[in-house]
Amino acid sequence: MSVSIRIPTILRTYTGGEAIVEVEPAGATLSQAFDALEVAAPGITARLLDDGGALRRFINIYINDDDVRFLDGLNSPTPDGVQVSIVPAVAGG
Repeated sequence: MSVSIRIPTILRTYTGGEAIVEVEPAGATLSQAFDALEVAAPGITARLLDDGGALRRFINIYINDDDVRFLDGLNSPTPDGVQVSIVPAVAGG
């Protein structure tokens, strides 16, 4: 089972400059995909998850085109072949 994770430019220092990281999570949830991402890119999940293990509020995560906040959060399914996109929130005024 393979999941593609799109990495924003600001986090590519963790991936050696790679924009897409393919992971093979042990299960089929976003949390398990992030566990596999951490193995491939040590330190990256500290930028995605807070100290309690919840998604940071200034990071948007999409599975294909669906915002995980409207799915099941970290328990959202990530079946084989899906694309997970990490999108930092942008604010301004």
